[in-house]
Amino acid sequence: MDLLAILSGFGVGAIVGMTGVGGGSLMTPLLLSVFKLNPAVAIGTDLWFAAVTKTAGSASHHQAGHVEWRITKLLLMGSIPASLATIALMHFTGLTKGWASALTFSLGIALLLTAVTVAFKQIWVKVGRWLERWINDGNRPALTLLCGFILGVLVSLSSIGAGAIGATLILLLYPQLPSHRIVGTDIAHAVPLTLVAGIGHATLGNVDWSLLGALLIGSIPGIWLGAQLTRKMPERLVRTLLCLSLVTAGLKVIH
Repeated sequence: MDLLAILSGFGVGAIVGMTGVGGGSLMTPLLLSVFKLNPAVAIGTDLWFAAVTKTAGSASHHQAGHVEWRITKLLLMGSIPASLATIALMHFTGLTKGWASALTFSLGIALLLTAVTVAFKQIWVKVGRWLERWINDGNRPALTLLCGFILGVLVSLSSIGAGAIGATLILLLYPQLPSHRIVGTDIAHAVPLTLVAGIGHATLGNVDWSLLGALLIGSIPGIWLGAQLTRKMPERLVRTLLCLSLVTAGLKVIH
């Protein structure tokens, strides 16, 4: 099982390295279907996987000057309280069968949303510029905070959303922002959010620590290899395969 976990971490890491997305959206379904974890433990374990793997990426983007910290702070002002409130509600009500159903449904919806964001990546730029007629410097900070709140709830419930969905929301609100700054800002926001949500799930006993360690061992060389392969594999092919995987996993989880 440890070897399978290492290989799984390697595979997901390679996809993340090639596309920049797909960590949580592929890891959580993998934990459910292959390792047979219950939804809560799968989500908690994946949150820690995301927090650890994205920390190095966040540091690299910061050193390169790719992080818009003003936007990151606004997102965190919405996402961290939302995450804490969601975890507190789970503590207060207990992990009943109702919560298990809610977690599973949230996971399926998040997978499908991620597939849409990845599939129509080029269209979101045009949508963002079209929205500029209503979004201005006066209401953009409040809308950024609101998007952070939505991401905080979604990530805490499903472990998914801090990657592709987060980047898309930033793009819609800040369409003039260069793509490397959108990615850097998104990753910088994802690290503290997934860490807070991960700690919350850990207090609920929703983390498989030994499995997490094996996954991380495999993910490090996987991410490196994926980054090398991204120059050789057609992006459209990789994203098409990723979208098909996300849609299949999302529909399977919901049903």
